[in-house]
Amino acid sequence: MKVVGIVAEFNPFHNGHLYLLNKAKEMFDNAIYILIMSGNFTQRAEPSILDKKSKTEIALTAGFDLVVELPFPFATASSEIFATGAICLANSLGVTDLIFGSESNDLTYLLKMVDIELNSSNFEPLVRVYLASGMNYPSARNAAFLDLTNESIKLPNDILASSYIKAIKKNNYKINVHAIKRTNDYNSNVLESDISSASSIRKALAKNENIEDQVPSYVLSYLEKIKDKVLTNEDYFKYIKYKLLTEDNEKEYPSLDRSLINKLKKNINNVSSYDELVNSVKTKNLTYRKVARGLLYYLCNYTKEKRDMMENINYIRILGLNKKGQNYLNKIKKDCSLPLISKFTREKDEMLELEYKVSLIYCLEHINATNIINDEFKAFPIRKEW
Repeated sequence: MKVVGIVAEFNPFHNGHLYLLNKAKEMFDNAIYILIMSGNFTQRAEPSILDKKSKTEIALTAGFDLVVELPFPFATASSEIFATGAICLANSLGVTDLIFGSESNDLTYLLKMVDIELNSSNFEPLVRVYLASGMNYPSARNAAFLDLTNESIKLPNDILASSYIKAIKKNNYKINVHAIKRTNDYNSNVLESDISSASSIRKALAKNENIEDQVPSYVLSYLEKIKDKVLTNEDYFKYIKYKLLTEDNEKEYPSLDRSLINKLKKNINNVSSYDELVNSVKTKNLTYRKVARGLLYYLCNYTKEKRDMMENINYIRILGLNKKGQNYLNKIKKDCSLPLISKFTREKDEMLELEYKVSLIYCLEHINATNIINDEFKAFPIRKEW
């Protein structure tokens, strides 16, 4: 039996996501389709406009058989850590084939670049040289690729795809990879005729523009509920400001060391928005995204110490499933390398405790806050009627 894995954020689920799933079903008829999904915050260090319960319900309606959660420390991290967590879950769940979007749609090129990264004796020394010159890691990595191959990996979906491949190869997992051509720009803020980026759909929603042609019809009712408040990092600025003004401790956070915290503390009274705060410390080699990620971890009290304690995933949290997914879990649960968790219990794992606290912070600004907290304990796993 083929078990097909897709990793996604669904922020929100749109026509491009449905296209990817339908392509997977064309390639592998009658397989098990598993979604590994981030929760209430995304890799861009932004709040998801829809909560994880809504996203799970949408995924099951779209045709996934099983939905599992990518934990917060991985879902909000750099592409390499994000991919490491996702591939760990995929392997534990018996995924045979991973399908992802790619701008290049060139697996030969992606496989070649990963092979150089893993096996060339010159690659890491070159990266270290460029890091020492002041480059950030993505730029240093690309500079090393250019030196060795005259090629680089710059586009976001190709970067993530190469990270998936790297995680599979490093761990000798038996997972086949398949690229599907991405037809839109990940960073585009403009709606296209049919398949638009999630970024452009979020911006259109915030402006109360019509997005009916951009998402499947069953997604519209979910978006209607939150159209009056489309969450952004700006909504959490006041909490970050409060912490910067009142907290005085020596903690450090991933992507946010003491010197950067001190700069933020110095600047906080001279800015009036989240965007201004990030831009006040951003530099050529300290990207907007890295600062944003550090601020999210600061807000959620996810310290470097906690990160070091949570380097590995110790469970698989089931968010939703249908009959086919349930039967598959029954088949693999005895041999699954990680315990399957269906009922949420904070005390079972420090990462689960973190997930709960992150959900509390997410709910500080969500329009449906009370229900979301209750859902964390009572709603999952969501079972599609059978």
